[in-house]
Amino acid sequence: MNHRRTELLAAGAATVTVILWASAFVSIRSAGAAYSLGALALGRLLSGALALGVICLIRREGLPPRSAWRGIAVSGVLWFGFYMVVLNWGEQQVDAGTAALVVNIGPILIALLGARLLGDAMPPRLLAGMAVSFAGAVTVGLSMSDDGGASVLGVILCLLAAIAYAGGVVAQKPALGSATPLQVTTFGCFTGAVVCLPFAGQLVSEAADAPASATLNMVYLGVFPTALAFTTWAYALARTTASRMGATTYAVPALVVLMSWLALGEVPGLLTLAGGTLCLAGVAVSRSRARRTAAAPVTAPEPQPQPQPESASDPA
Repeated sequence: MNHRRTELLAAGAATVTVILWASAFVSIRSAGAAYSLGALALGRLLSGALALGVICLIRREGLPPRSAWRGIAVSGVLWFGFYMVVLNWGEQQVDAGTAALVVNIGPILIALLGARLLGDAMPPRLLAGMAVSFAGAVTVGLSMSDDGGASVLGVILCLLAAIAYAGGVVAQKPALGSATPLQVTTFGCFTGAVVCLPFAGQLVSEAADAPASATLNMVYLGVFPTALAFTTWAYALARTTASRMGATTYAVPALVVLMSWLALGEVPGLLTLAGGTLCLAGVAVSRSRARRTAAAPVTAPEPQPQPQPESASDPA
């Protein structure tokens, strides 16, 4: 019963994460009109770090143990800092289809690195589900593409973002063995903010001219898709494998389509809906478990007939 409850809580936390990460794409479109990429990343991380810091003080979490600092530092630099800037930069250089193709190899890299470095199992259902979801994510990206073309720089940046995302997740997993999800997220966010400090001048100058709606969206990005969503992510990651968590993020493109429809009035086409359905179907397959077959009943062996003495009429 306790194991089942833990699985349900982890699944609920993962659901909160993907919903909030999907909502981030809508807010980024508003905030991104007034803030440059680096300034937006720094403002988001500072907002998230402030919210997380207050919660840590209230809960008296304290500092993470020394054994967790390496994983926190690596994930903070790669995922919280480098990834957020490079991904936004890369998506400005390529069309949506190319970005979907390159960036969404991230969960695949997580599975490969998790198997190599963390000893994660790679059952057939996980691999099949990731293949289906990857196809769906690319379909969504292609259907929403504006045919803007792709530059070599843009492809490289998106690839670096995928590698940073995978490396950050795999580095974060061991840290959760000795530190709490809140500690890992808080100090990872602090680390990412330090990495983005070179954009502090841009943030100050752009905040003076930005409309209140853009600034509020930036704060929302920091408090909810960063502070809350990364904490629920860490909670779920501590209770499952990195590979399964990576596969779960393939639900984000489908939710982005739905939220863009509801919040921005962008009615999706049939190809977009089909891609979103594939994403969700792949996640369902990757998180499912094979049914255990009932053991066959053990029956007593039938008595064997006793050998009879040969007679003259038996064949030789």
